[in-house]
Amino acid sequence: MFGVVVVGIGIAGSVRIRDLLSPLQSTPSESLKLQSFVSRRDLGQYNGVKQISLEEALKSNEIDAAFICTENQNHEPSIRRFLEAGKHVLVEYPVALSAQTAHELWQLAEQKGKVLHVEHIELLTGEFNQLKKEVDGKELVEGVLHFTGGALDEQRFGFQSFSGIARITWLVDLFGNLTVTSASKEENEEEKYSKLTAHFTTADNR
Repeated sequence: MFGVVVVGIGIAGSVRIRDLLSPLQSTPSESLKLQSFVSRRDLGQYNGVKQISLEEALKSNEIDAAFICTENQNHEPSIRRFLEAGKHVLVEYPVALSAQTAHELWQLAEQKGKVLHVEHIELLTGEFNQLKKEVDGKELVEGVLHFTGGALDEQRFGFQSFSGIARITWLVDLFGNLTVTSASKEENEEEKYSKLTAHFTTADNR
């Protein structure tokens, strides 16, 4: 059994706790034992799971892995500390707010002999599977993928592309490697509105 701590009890963290408490039968998740959770809020317990401090989680011999479910800006320091403490790490996408930092974290995981896994389920959604069926057997000439979301706090969640980049994994899966040919950004601070437009080409210049 692998002892697990969940760090962060927002939407993602609460779902992690739910799933760890009720693992699917005959799956590897049955080998994960939820020991505790860490939160900035003083909750005491959540769904019968006890709260501990970050320092306790780092030092605990009962915890083999950490599930990082905090805001994006906190992913890097949390990952570093748990890897340095000799724990495996699963982190909600994105692993970090820059490619350089992400590479450094994977190098650290390799040095420590630990798994660093980024959880990113975009290719498993019903929405994407439906799109894949519609595209199958057709030749791409030109296309537009439009994605909308709420107002973005870049300091907490990263540059705007971090919201839309998940959809780029759709395009890569459907059409292969892409090259960015141009990008532009519109912004209206008063209306809390921004728009990022990126143009890509496929390997055969579609």
